[in-house]
Amino acid sequence: MNIKTIKIKKPEDVNFILGQAHFIKTVEDLYEAIKNTAPLMKFGIAFCEASGPALIRYDGNDDEMIELAKENALNLRCGHSFIIFIRDGFPINILNAIKNVPEVCGIFCASSNDAEVIVMENETGCGIIGVIDGIRSKGIEQEEDKIKRRDFLRKIGYKR
Repeated sequence: MNIKTIKIKKPEDVNFILGQAHFIKTVEDLYEAIKNTAPLMKFGIAFCEASGPALIRYDGNDDEMIELAKENALNLRCGHSFIIFIRDGFPINILNAIKNVPEVCGIFCASSNDAEVIVMENETGCGIIGVIDGIRSKGIEQEEDKIKRRDFLRKIGYKR
């Protein structure tokens, strides 16, 4: 078996969700969950089928996000994994809807950070071990950091 890391390729202003599901209708159900929860969000989905023709299934409502999803899924090639790229919204806007899709087994990562996926590969396929999301913590927040955090959340509309 080989362990490798695969960098998620994306523009800085794009968020992504990486997860695992278990059935071919995952792409359609994820599409509906996102569209019903955040109708104005731009997104693309790709799902790595793990049996039969083993194709990368995809959908979305934005060509750029769809292409990002397809490219990154092709780089990963991990059975039953899915990746969603988002613009004009945040993972927090759709994460519960995604987790409630019956085919979804779990979420590895939801981020806008630079990220690398840790993958284990053997002769038949590959699977996701984990994700390196962003950078190391630099220390403990101080009072001025708390004020900045609280101000930022209000600035982007997540707190009053």
